[in-house]
Amino acid sequence: MNEAVKAIIERSSCNQFKPEHLKKEEIDLIVKAGLAAPSGMNRQPQRFVVVQNPEVVKKLSAMNAAVMGRDGDPFYGAPDVIIVLVEKSSSTYVQDGSLALGNMLNAAYAMGLGGRWINRAKEMFESAEGKALLKEWGVEGDLEGIGCCILGYPDMTLEPKEKIPGRVYYVD
Repeated sequence: MNEAVKAIIERSSCNQFKPEHLKKEEIDLIVKAGLAAPSGMNRQPQRFVVVQNPEVVKKLSAMNAAVMGRDGDPFYGAPDVIIVLVEKSSSTYVQDGSLALGNMLNAAYAMGLGGRWINRAKEMFESAEGKALLKEWGVEGDLEGIGCCILGYPDMTLEPKEKIPGRVYYVD
C-alpha cells in the first residue's frame, strides 16, 4: 500500500504527549502540509498561528476550557499548538480551514508525531481576549477560528481505531 494512503488510513489522535517541543523543521513541514490543502477557487484563506511558548499554550488551553465551562487541560499537555483561522470572505472558508487542519494531522502522523484536533477555536477568537491576542500577534483580517491542532511527541502508542461499518453506498 502507498505510504501516504497508509498513514491517512491508520492515523489516530493522540492524548498523551511528552513535554519536549517539536523541532522547527517538523513544525515547518506540518505547516507546509496545511498550506498545501485545497481551498475553494484556490483562495487560500487559511492562516496559521504556531505557538510553542509554554505560557501562551497554557493560556490558550484555559481559554478553550472556559468555552466548555470546565477546568482541566483540553490540550492534553501537548507542548505545541497550531491555531487554524480562516478569512471569512468565501462561502467555503469552514471547509478550507478543515482541510488544512486535516492535512496537518495526517502529516504529523506520517512523521511519527502525535496530533489532535481541538474544537472551540471559533469561540476562543470571537472573545475579547482572543481578539486581543490576534492583535498582539499581528494577525489581521475578518477571521474565524476553525480549530487548534495540538502537536507533540506521543507518549502513547498510536493505533488505528475501528471504523463503523455500513457507511459507504455504491451506486452503479
